[in-house]
Amino acid sequence: MVEASASTERLTVVLGITGGIAAYKAVGVARAFVLAGHDVHIVATEGALRFVGRPTLEAISRNPVHTDLYEGVAEVRHVALGQSADLIVVAPATAHTLASLAAGLAGDLLGTTILASTAPLVVAPAMHTEMWQNLATQANIATLRSRGVTIVGPADGQLTGSDSGPGRMVEPEALVSAALGVLAPRDLAGRSILISAGGTREPLDPVRFLGNRSSGRQGVALATAARDRGADVVLVAAHLEMAPPDGITVVPVGTTEQLRDAMLQQAAVADTVIMAAAVADFRPLAVAEGKIKKDAVGDELVLTLERTPDVLTEISAARRDGQRIVGFAAETEPDPVRLVEIATEKARRKGVDLLVLNHVGWEHGFGAVTNSVIMIDRTGTVVGKADGDKLSVAHRILDHLR
Repeated sequence: MVEASASTERLTVVLGITGGIAAYKAVGVARAFVLAGHDVHIVATEGALRFVGRPTLEAISRNPVHTDLYEGVAEVRHVALGQSADLIVVAPATAHTLASLAAGLAGDLLGTTILASTAPLVVAPAMHTEMWQNLATQANIATLRSRGVTIVGPADGQLTGSDSGPGRMVEPEALVSAALGVLAPRDLAGRSILISAGGTREPLDPVRFLGNRSSGRQGVALATAARDRGADVVLVAAHLEMAPPDGITVVPVGTTEQLRDAMLQQAAVADTVIMAAAVADFRPLAVAEGKIKKDAVGDELVLTLERTPDVLTEISAARRDGQRIVGFAAETEPDPVRLVEIATEKARRKGVDLLVLNHVGWEHGFGAVTNSVIMIDRTGTVVGKADGDKLSVAHRILDHLR
């Protein structure tokens, strides 16, 4: 078991891929682990390679794919892989694989690798609904859970053909998040953390709005990481482009005013407030009751805008003793020195304990699966930097709150 946070230490991940149609999703799982900076070694069954080619898996994992129990005998590969693993993930895990794992069988390289390892084991079942609901499969799942195996999924949705129901493998991003959560330190246990995510929208009429391009990914990643590290998390969510993680409280909002009200209410009882949402700075002074018609306004539409509430400043002004406040700054300034100066001034003006700065533009920043941030404390000192997928960046940010 790795003691350090998955965000700060490179893990050796063994990814077992078995022979189900969902094997194509394992490519995304491998890619996500690699993007997070981890060393991925794939153990594929012969059945798996009938669905996904070896060259694809080797290109994505950047390591040779292992399949044969009798390869590498001189180096005792059938146990060496398991002994070196910090984490083992099986995706997809077919009904046959679950039965083999429950019985402790070692008839192939994946079985011996798992038996030879003391690393945490995470499996993502994938099969037809009838197979998943079969009493034998459910008994095998219960056995594995009793041994400490983490079961992620399956999801309920479209299967092969016209079938639909429980048995669909979870999406790669959710699986990787859950798997890394198994290794996350519980250093935030007992802490209550309030996080805002997404982008607020200010209506022009019942159809149109002023908003921004924030997807909410970084805020959701922060909520996921905080939950995995033991915190009690409340997420104030404004128009997220992805589902929030399980195990947290979600408060949906739309406008900046709604976000302000929710954040001030929840901040009254939170130990830490992280303002990751992209807030619309202006809103229309008047909102049309019906759709604004082009023919009615002619070739030009003139809008009068007013400033929205400065939510972060209000939260900082109302802070309790010992409460930690984290703000975000998305800036387009191209000069890196000036960029930090702008963020430093903002950190002081807002009165936050930590300001997370990221550079955005037309082609980067909002909506991306990766992020690059600079962290600045309330004195204007750069205290850290983080690059990578948004979950690993989230862990690096939380490291400053321990």
